[in-house]
Amino acid sequence: MTSIVWFRRDLRLSDQAALAAAAREGPVIPVYVLDDDTPRHRAMGGASRWWLHHSLASLDAALRDKGSRMILRRGRCEEVLAALAKETGAERVHCIRHYEPWWRNAERAVAKQVDLVCHDGNYLAPPGSVTTATGAPYKIYTPFWRALKQWMPPAQPHDRPRDIPVPSQWPASEKLADWALLPKRPDWAAGFAAEWTPGETGARDRLADFADHAARYDAERNLPSIEGSSRLSPHLHFGEISPAAVWHRVADAGGSVDVFLSEIAWRDYAQNVILQLPDYGAKNGREKFDDLPWRSGKAAAADLRAWQRGRTGYPIVDAGMRQLWATGWMHNRVRMIAASFLIKHLLIDWRDGERWFWDTLVDADYGNNSVNWQWVAGTGVDSNMWGRIMAPLGQSEKFEAGDYIREWVPELAGLHDMVIHDPEAQGCRPEDYPAKIIGHREARERSLAAGRKVR
Repeated sequence: MTSIVWFRRDLRLSDQAALAAAAREGPVIPVYVLDDDTPRHRAMGGASRWWLHHSLASLDAALRDKGSRMILRRGRCEEVLAALAKETGAERVHCIRHYEPWWRNAERAVAKQVDLVCHDGNYLAPPGSVTTATGAPYKIYTPFWRALKQWMPPAQPHDRPRDIPVPSQWPASEKLADWALLPKRPDWAAGFAAEWTPGETGARDRLADFADHAARYDAERNLPSIEGSSRLSPHLHFGEISPAAVWHRVADAGGSVDVFLSEIAWRDYAQNVILQLPDYGAKNGREKFDDLPWRSGKAAAADLRAWQRGRTGYPIVDAGMRQLWATGWMHNRVRMIAASFLIKHLLIDWRDGERWFWDTLVDADYGNNSVNWQWVAGTGVDSNMWGRIMAPLGQSEKFEAGDYIREWVPELAGLHDMVIHDPEAQGCRPEDYPAKIIGHREARERSLAAGRKVR
């Protein structure tokens, strides 16, 4: 029996339950459908498209090594897959189950057209399966993680299929280059290739590098100048490696590796949140924050643009925003600082920041992005308190960000550690570096006043 494997954010051959099941049944037709209609305003952003291009090229090469290939089609998933099944005589479509609201809608639509079999494999445990004693889903992370640990470790990951049966005749495929996923005029992603190797091989290499210092994760993850995080998030988002493979590779590293494992669990938690609250990327988790008086108008728009460009006058914030634009990535601690600055210092709606990250992050993930922004904003079902306002200057000094700032804000490269975190206050701000867009004390008072209006 010929089957179609519908790839989405599961671009790997190893530990790929849908591919393994299809290969057991007979000839396999691997397919990726570029569907920008179903997600509507949640179509992939520019940085994700850059990653997708290279990840698909890598996966196609891996398939060709086994005598197979990737078929590329563009259009609505249910229409494309139904037409392809009719064209090839495929009797079944296998896929890894996804939980973003548009993919759940797509799975329902596809299932009306063909025999669709969904498999688990993108998370430590199937979202929705970890519940309270009464069967209710968790909304708060800490008890969720406590319950998820009872399921751990996950099953051992499976090796890639030894053989992938092929059809007697291949259907036509579109050309990846014709999808124009890579930016050209201008090529704002020129620096991405120096930072990233999309694909399953790149994911394995990144994991191997991280495994060597996974035991020191808690001590190093908050230091942007060291970059002690794993940098696995884009590989996990695109499914180039399974979380089970990551877990089993590092779980016995000792030291503070349990802190890292809890971060892998955060991915599961975020999916459980969007499963319960599909509009979490657009709606406050706490309705009372609908009354929060966000700034708007020309002044707010100018401040948002300054934040996006890394021109706020706060070196740690500007370094992070420039790193994001240059590499499609931002250090995790700096993400929190930059997000808090936009929300609490500039009083700009968290959704404006979330949309910018959606377009510019190579690891832009609906669940993680939505949950993380709402956590920082204090608007989420599990979140920081509004009154907890990060002090970016103090954070920069505390986490020894001097070298990080020098790398990404060259105007400040010549400054000593004693002054680089706040050159304006030290009287040594270079002429080509902007003054603070707002003072910390003024911003804090304005933020607290806004918060009092929603209590």
